Amino acid sequence: METTYTGFYARFDTPSKKDAAVLLGADNLVGDLFDVEFVTEDGTAVAWIVNRFGHRVAFLDADTTRRLRVLHARNWMIKALLSFVAFTDSPEPGEYWGEVAILCFSPEHEQAFTTFAGNVAQRLMEGIRPEVDLGEQGIKQILDSNGTWSPSKTVPLPTKKPGTVIMKGRRKMSERLIEQGRKGNKGCYIVSWIFILAVVALALFGLKTCGVF
Repeated sequence: METTYTGFYARFDTPSKKDAAVLLGADNLVGDLFDVEFVTEDGTAVAWIVNRFGHRVAFLDADTTRRLRVLHARNWMIKALLSFVAFTDSPEPGEYWGEVAILCFSPEHEQAFTTFAGNVAQRLMEGIRPEVDLGEQGIKQILDSNGTWSPSKTVPLPTKKPGTVIMKGRRKMSERLIEQGRKGNKGCYIVSWIFILAVVALALFGLKTCGVF
């Protein structure tokens, strides 16, 4: 039984393509930290991931929900970090899904594991999936370094089925700039909009050159 920490990658699903649209926007970026909320639906508990704006954006499967409820009952802290968002076109009408890195830990070590979660988030932003399912030695290194240690091993993306496209797997430059703007860096916020407008202008110029209009 886990005594201090456990971590793993878990699949999430969305209720519908319409509900999944929010995952593709700037409010849910790769590396973002999500809370996990348990909701009873038709008499069954379901674990939902909740973004920083308080919106439920996707749900976890029954096995993951049961595992997390046990840890929640022990008053452990449960955090999820967005790893990627994918779309699979079959069966019709297709589905949006993805994975989160789930980090669960005892609150007495909150500072160390919060720092560790931040390091994991940074690597996810770069499209790198660090190993989070750690043994005793890895957990000890986190505690000894107060969270600054980072695992060298990585985890590959799950095997893609035919018709599957990764919609989000890292943070784009425009997303990084927008995020800096949200944190109060007005210069980055302005630059981000200039960048976006420049891309739109370039696209329009290309269409005009091709004689579209």
